[in-house]
Amino acid sequence: MSVGVPTHTGRPARPAPPDGRRFRIAGADLSASISVFLIALPLSLGIALATGAPLQAGLVAAAVGGLVVGRLGGAPLQVSGPAAGLTVVTADVIQRYGWRTTCVITVCAGLAQLGLAALRVARSALAVSPAIVHGMLAGIGVTIALAQLHIVLGGSPQSSAVANVRGLPAQLAHLHPGALSVSALTVGVLLLWPRLPGRAGRAVRKIPAALAAVALSTTAAALVGLRLERVDLPSWSSHVLPGLPEGPVLGLLAAVLTITLVGSVESLLSAVAVDKLVAARKTPGVRVPRARLDRELAGQGAGNVVSGALGGLPVTGVAVRSAANVAAGGVSRNSTMLHGLWVAVAALLLVPVLDLIPLAALAALVMVVGVQMVNITHLRSVRRNRELLVYAVTLTAVVFTGVLEGVVIGIAVAVAVALHRLTRTRITVEERDGVHRVCARGQLTFLAVPRLSRMLHQVPQEARCVVELDGSFMDHAAYEALHDWRSAHVAQGGTAEFAGRAGARITELPSSEPHVRCRLWAPWRNHRHVVPPAPRPDPTPDAAPGPDDAPALSSGGRQLASGLSLFQRNTAPLVRGELARPAREGQRPSQLFLTCADSRLVTSVITSSGPGDLFTVRNVGNLVPPPGAVGVDDSVAAAIEYAVDVLRVESITVCGHSGCGAMQALLDTPGPDPGPGNHSADAGVVPSPTPLARWLRHGQPSLERMRNRRQEGARISGRLPADAVEQLCLTNVVQQLEHLRAHDAVARGLAEGRLELHGMYFHVGEAQAYLLADGVGGGAGAAPGEEVFNRVGPAAREESRA
Repeated sequence: MSVGVPTHTGRPARPAPPDGRRFRIAGADLSASISVFLIALPLSLGIALATGAPLQAGLVAAAVGGLVVGRLGGAPLQVSGPAAGLTVVTADVIQRYGWRTTCVITVCAGLAQLGLAALRVARSALAVSPAIVHGMLAGIGVTIALAQLHIVLGGSPQSSAVANVRGLPAQLAHLHPGALSVSALTVGVLLLWPRLPGRAGRAVRKIPAALAAVALSTTAAALVGLRLERVDLPSWSSHVLPGLPEGPVLGLLAAVLTITLVGSVESLLSAVAVDKLVAARKTPGVRVPRARLDRELAGQGAGNVVSGALGGLPVTGVAVRSAANVAAGGVSRNSTMLHGLWVAVAALLLVPVLDLIPLAALAALVMVVGVQMVNITHLRSVRRNRELLVYAVTLTAVVFTGVLEGVVIGIAVAVAVALHRLTRTRITVEERDGVHRVCARGQLTFLAVPRLSRMLHQVPQEARCVVELDGSFMDHAAYEALHDWRSAHVAQGGTAEFAGRAGARITELPSSEPHVRCRLWAPWRNHRHVVPPAPRPDPTPDAAPGPDDAPALSSGGRQLASGLSLFQRNTAPLVRGELARPAREGQRPSQLFLTCADSRLVTSVITSSGPGDLFTVRNVGNLVPPPGAVGVDDSVAAAIEYAVDVLRVESITVCGHSGCGAMQALLDTPGPDPGPGNHSADAGVVPSPTPLARWLRHGQPSLERMRNRRQEGARISGRLPADAVEQLCLTNVVQQLEHLRAHDAVARGLAEGRLELHGMYFHVGEAQAYLLADGVGGGAGAAPGEEVFNRVGPAAREESRA
């Protein structure tokens, strides 16, 4: 008899298949849960020690994070529990208000998180500048390391980071040799354990470094007989539970706000990072849903309510344990929940063993974690994006003033830097060969108008002037200033021209007025728009052909020539500078966009992309022949290989569309795809073995997938496909993504974590784009095996709520 196993979607589980696949997944979750448990156990005790809370509080938080958040959260593989990111905040709250009040604050923070989740504002946390987040975590890490350094040296930490720095000389003068030796052993094992060489080293490295360091230090201290302070877990019967809050109301509200914001941001960023790790992991046949951030925030809130009520530390998503869960092969939320169960069992049954751990070993462990929070990779990324000032100010402010105050200061500096960049405009005037050039580099806003006017009035009357505008934004005040100056300068006998980047001449001054510059879609907005004939030169025998000459051609040729003439006259001067850059540097597209050859699809308009953004491949039916298919066309495979291996694109998108003629042709065929050598009209995909017929055979798997009643069909979120053609168009996108995965270049890119696959459907009549949830099937609101395309745009939020 097969027994149904609960699934991570919360729906009734299907009976386990006879091939035992469910048991293999359960085995992967079991082994991953043990690995995470071995990491979480010492870290939970160490973080509790660093905050000054009862040591049981760390175990309670770890168990609740696994059991409650693991069951209710929206990120199946994220592991929650006490985290280093909240250590400084929690320690400050405990020092001010005591432990019982801290538990109540934790419950209130959980309720606040539940309220934020109900408002569906989880993604707003991702709007915080990464420089502020990384600076906050680095500042917390520095504060943790300074505090734990005193315990490592055999003393006690002070109340603040500044006090810990001032107290270091006195602490160094009174070292405790036993504590220092145990701490040094712990740090040494932590740093050297991942680097153990050889086959034996690979086998031993399966034991987490944190567990190995604490175990070896505890064993060494016991064998030598060192007299050190050790873990002292009192009886659970005397465990301290929440009490009535004591303290000023504003102070308590500030503590609730700080724990809510820091815990929420850290959890959500960790959930996004886990999604990236899961996408980079190569696990055939296993599909892990992407994180649902609002549900994850609600799960964190529920976890904090339960943890605070049971006398535990605040709970948040922990990146280190989550990464270990993914690396250990966890495939569902069962691994997270089992890890919480193991922590609870250890807290009840392994108290005599835990009481042997020296506090110096735990302090050394947490100190190393604090140092590692100052991440060099993050620092390089911040420096590369010119956000080093925001990072440094946030880090310093967190160390000297506190987490909440430091984050507020960091946000203020980030806003100031953004405003400075927006308003920083460099305006110069120079004369060259009798021409006065006014160069304005940067954004032209009302703040730059006084300086701009001063520079423009330095140009003599009746002089020839060229104004170079090298920026992406001009507000109304700057436009009026330039327009008025040009009118006055021309009236006084001078000439004024405007040029863009690289000196490309602009025929009209940029403006938001509709009569000055046509919109991008203006030439074809009536669908049957007829391009006016190009101006013809004077037909004299000696007249040299001009750039706008249109030779005597057919109607189609005249339309092409006229369109080219309009481009050269109106558009080329505007885009010449933009095209010059990729012409010099070569193409560096970020995406391979594979779509249908249908003339109604304008890829640059749909994706708001420009020159050099997309490497586009178009064919009939947006088909991707799988490797080794009969009659395979190597042109698509060659384009895929070139895009992935040479251009190093970051993503591949397969885009289908409504009313696809290729899909209609597949539906109109009565029989299955003919095999090799059987190309009769009655058996083939199309009536005759023409090149089109042979090509459309690559769409036959899509047709078979749609007709397979054992598999849920692709659909658009909120409604069913309008007809069989739309159903096949959606199914074809999903099928071609599977063909993509079979190509060697794509498989390598996915395995290395540098490539993503996306499915897209564009409804031509509605001008509406839809994205396939989770890349290849599944997603929010989708049952297992079901592919859902979600609406993109303003209506997406309302649709997701429905």
